[in-house]
Amino acid sequence: MSIDVIEERIRDVLPNIGALRAVVKFDLKGEGILRIDATQTPAVISRDDGPADTTIIITSANLEKLMDGKMDAMVAFALGKIKVDGSKGLAAKLTGLLS
Repeated sequence: MSIDVIEERIRDVLPNIGALRAVVKFDLKGEGILRIDATQTPAVISRDDGPADTTIIITSANLEKLMDGKMDAMVAFALGKIKVDGSKGLAAKLTGLLS
């Protein structure tokens, strides 16, 4: 899945993510960055790198599986398919809002 498609899918659930009131970033392992600033109303998504309360490092293929409900976030984290830099609690809340 391309970063463009992932960005569109995240835009669809952006109102839900806005409830986090934090800045989260997806580092798609060389494929690009998606940064969601949910401290603003409405939440804003961009491809600009910058500081975040939590950064989720994941491939676009695994993010697609996560969004489709085909991969459990906790199992993927335990297997190293997802890495988290920053608040793990915030990352856990975020993954629940993506599907």
